[in-house]
Amino acid sequence: MGPLSPRLLMKRGRPKSGRLGRIRSLDLSGLELLSEHLDPKLLSRLKQLQELDLSNNQLEMLPDNLGLSRLRVLRCCNNQLGDVTALCQFPQLEELSLEGNPFLTVNDNLKVSFLLPKLRKVNGKDASSTCSQAENLNRELTSRVTAHWEKFMASLSPEEETEKAKADFVRSAVRDVHYGPESLSEFTRWRVRVISEELVASGGTQVHEADIPEKSPEATAVQEPKARPVAGKRPDDVPLNLSPNKRVCTSPLAQVEGRPTGSDGSQPTLQLEPLYFLQCHSKNNSPKDLSTQLWACAFEPAWEEGHTGATSQSVATCGGEAVCVIDCQTGIVLHKYKAPGEEFFSVAWTALTVVTQAGHKKRWNVLAAAGLRGQVRLLHVRAGFCCGVIRAHKKAIATLCFSPTHETHLFTASYDKRIILWDIGVPNEDYTFQASQLLTLDTTSTPLRLCPVASCPDAYLLAGCEGGCCCWDVRLDQPQKRRVCEVEFIFSEGSQASGQRVDGLAFVNEDVVASKGNGGLGTICLWSWSQTWVSRGSQSTVAVVVLARLQWSPTELAYFSLSTCPDKGIVLCGDEEGSVWIYDVRHILMQQPPLPATPQAPTQILKWPQPRALSQTVTRTMVNTVVANSTFTYLTALTDSNIVAIWGRD
Repeated sequence: MGPLSPRLLMKRGRPKSGRLGRIRSLDLSGLELLSEHLDPKLLSRLKQLQELDLSNNQLEMLPDNLGLSRLRVLRCCNNQLGDVTALCQFPQLEELSLEGNPFLTVNDNLKVSFLLPKLRKVNGKDASSTCSQAENLNRELTSRVTAHWEKFMASLSPEEETEKAKADFVRSAVRDVHYGPESLSEFTRWRVRVISEELVASGGTQVHEADIPEKSPEATAVQEPKARPVAGKRPDDVPLNLSPNKRVCTSPLAQVEGRPTGSDGSQPTLQLEPLYFLQCHSKNNSPKDLSTQLWACAFEPAWEEGHTGATSQSVATCGGEAVCVIDCQTGIVLHKYKAPGEEFFSVAWTALTVVTQAGHKKRWNVLAAAGLRGQVRLLHVRAGFCCGVIRAHKKAIATLCFSPTHETHLFTASYDKRIILWDIGVPNEDYTFQASQLLTLDTTSTPLRLCPVASCPDAYLLAGCEGGCCCWDVRLDQPQKRRVCEVEFIFSEGSQASGQRVDGLAFVNEDVVASKGNGGLGTICLWSWSQTWVSRGSQSTVAVVVLARLQWSPTELAYFSLSTCPDKGIVLCGDEEGSVWIYDVRHILMQQPPLPATPQAPTQILKWPQPRALSQTVTRTMVNTVVANSTFTYLTALTDSNIVAIWGRD
């Protein structure tokens, strides 16, 4: 489609007229328009235009001088918009639609509230709750910027250049003034800059708050149902509603006396406090649902220069038919995706680099989710839609894992006793994926956990299986596209004999592996990958070189997934009592052999809060999965009782 013409505008405009100045409604949807096709000189002739539809085009931005001062309704769905600041040229706008613009985030929703003071509806929903949130943020940011101004000005000497000092103030405010969750940091920086420049322009005497319309108390209701506090009570004799493939057995309770101390006898330093208990996976959003089991969670990648493993404070959780993304600081469910009839067992993030039609590179976090149906769904969580479905296996998928070095390589492990390596590719102009199969790895039992070897992730893959711990050669320069297990690892001293389940597996650092299985009752094993591999020779079965053992619950229950926080040298695992066992193993990793033969005590055990901490008590709960972000600021635990528990630093 070429540039717009007066003839086309009159053809698509209403009411029908031979003069552009009389058109009140204009439909320009589905014309493959680019941003440069929106000619301000032509569109400014639409003096009476009140409604404009630009949906289903290829717009990356809106020109900032369109001259449509009377516009009240604007639809820009399904484009490639990456910024909303140009909307300030429409001060009379009352309704706005921006769905299907994958590069817009919750930060842009808040910006819209400031830029459009008369806005009533966004994407067909009442805009009042977003306006209320923006108003509260603005009030706090204004206070903090003002305090920063007073401190900054007090530090200046009389001879310093005024103009330079003012410019320095704006830069320092944007750098140093913070408030709200990390997910809103882009909005916060933008608003702090505006407030700072306003303060400088007034000489520090006045800061104008955004002109946000007053809302009635009734209008400030949240648009989407948010996660509720824990509610309801499950009798002791009610059996757990387990998936056929996710079964557990009964066992005695773990007995842990007193409070664990550090390795030197000091009190533990990893202090976290319970922040939120959420029921965001409930069937039909019912607070009485305490039977939906939650299986996996993963923190969203965060961009940090030189640190590819950094994660944010947003965590994805899965259980039942839902996948949720939660902000751990606020406890707010940012995004929710449902697949009726599915039961999700696993989630995994990857950060893709995509190139827009204008040649701009953008970083895009994609979430993969899979479970009972054997399908992998690739989710654009911020836009709320599924970009692609990989029909990966004929049976349920137990776990997923992205390669740490190839952002498009995804491992899927299934109850069909196969692990498949996929290349999901990069999305096309319609934001859909076309995946291709690279390798098939055969197992002799169900694979439960996947773990690329930290020191050589492109060469070897570890898997904890129902029948033990196995390793495959996954180098793509080898001719075989279907491979059997290359090495099976066994654990000495009867802790995890060959053929026994390994349901916990993760690297603590480049060399040390933490593993857990039903043969090692009450312990977690730390072993060396490099020392074990060197001693292998040509054997297909090799005993691991154990470095240390960690004391854990003496339960016989299965499927408690351990995890690690490599940057901090921490190992985490839940138990059948709702507790989280935390081990700071840095001293073990630095210790010279021989190491103590007795299992090392945990650094700290986070106990399930007493009933007074919750709205109602839950009589029995198990922490199936626990994961911390890379800075160990937030910790998320998933239970068999449909509860997402979030702990955070003091």
